[in-house]
Amino acid sequence: MSVSKYFGLAVVTAALSLSTALGAVEEGFTSLFNGKDLTGWQLVGKHGPGYLVEDGVIVCPANGGGNLFTEKEYSNFILRFEVKISPAGNNGIGIRAPLQGDAAYSGMEIQVLDNEHKAYEKLQPWQYHGSVYGIFPAKRGYLNDADQWNTEEIVADGRKIKVTLNGTVILDADLNSVSDPGVILSHPGMLRDTGHIGLLGHSSHVEFRNIRIKELPYSTQDNVAPEGFTALFNGKDLDGWKGLVADPPTRAKMSAETLAEAQAKADQRMRDHWKVVDGTLEFDGKGDSLCTIKDYADFEMLVDWKILPKGDSGIYLRGSPQVQIWDPENFKLGSGGLYNNEKNPSKPTVDADNPVGEWNSFRILMMGEKVTIYLNNVLVVNNVTMENYWERNKPIYPTGQLELQNHGNNLWFKNVYVREIKK
Repeated sequence: MSVSKYFGLAVVTAALSLSTALGAVEEGFTSLFNGKDLTGWQLVGKHGPGYLVEDGVIVCPANGGGNLFTEKEYSNFILRFEVKISPAGNNGIGIRAPLQGDAAYSGMEIQVLDNEHKAYEKLQPWQYHGSVYGIFPAKRGYLNDADQWNTEEIVADGRKIKVTLNGTVILDADLNSVSDPGVILSHPGMLRDTGHIGLLGHSSHVEFRNIRIKELPYSTQDNVAPEGFTALFNGKDLDGWKGLVADPPTRAKMSAETLAEAQAKADQRMRDHWKVVDGTLEFDGKGDSLCTIKDYADFEMLVDWKILPKGDSGIYLRGSPQVQIWDPENFKLGSGGLYNNEKNPSKPTVDADNPVGEWNSFRILMMGEKVTIYLNNVLVVNNVTMENYWERNKPIYPTGQLELQNHGNNLWFKNVYVREIKK
């Protein structure tokens, strides 16, 4: 064969190899891997050589790994890819993960594992291939043998997670169905609604190709509750809210008649100082906290808030102070901490506030005595015991009202939602 013919055949062969690796990108999908290099990806916690690109394939070598994350974050999506796992191979697909921490806990990890290998004779149900690690088990029996390519699709749509392997749905689950406190509190990342997609290497040989994604709609309409949540504020009036009457121990000692009389006065004071303006709850700085009519036990709460310079506020949980809101520049500390704790941590782990005058978002999880808080999608309090401010010798009350607190400042709240978690 002449050199020119040999060269031409080599080019064609290489092109076909690359074409197979990249695959045809379906309508509406975007390729996350160009088949040549790791443009669009970033490696965190590199082991050995990290990840390599060989013959149009992303390779996690046995002596390498780390977490290879997309530079872009994604909320709702359909992710499609092909994966080939070496004997006893172990990897994972991180979804909605931050760049820091263990993605299986700070985000979610979809297992990639040659789980039929004798090395994995004793696994938990949620450790098999396609499972959401630590949370949901996937069906078994649909993974191809080691060193063969598998096609896989992961759909993350709100709290719904679905995994399809080689044409069969092996997992179809709703994160809102999880009620086990141990699972929820140890996997706070399951609550995140956006984050990076990652290849989570565990120092074993695994290959990926034909990685593409289709972003799905992500609704952010004000005062419209996400699926599974109830809107506490309808954007129009103060229905569902009441004025503040004293503190929990004092209220508990009141007769029904005395409490009703005090509540009527508090409700009028509420109406005098809390208004609904352009779909937001606006406080004029002269009244008392705004309280839910209903009491709550275990819950996930979402609330957006905005303050002015030197502003100071908070969210009372079960009638107890408080998840702190304030001007971090003025108080030299970020928002989100459990301010009134004495024995347990009271400060946020990081300052995640947006500039004063801009909107901020809390995601507050309360299970028993434990509280986990995200501020602007950053974990600032993780599984911390909230103390009873009113009666220090007692644990936090098992149920109570939620309160939007004030310290004599102008305040704004919107998108106030709650999801009760039944054990």
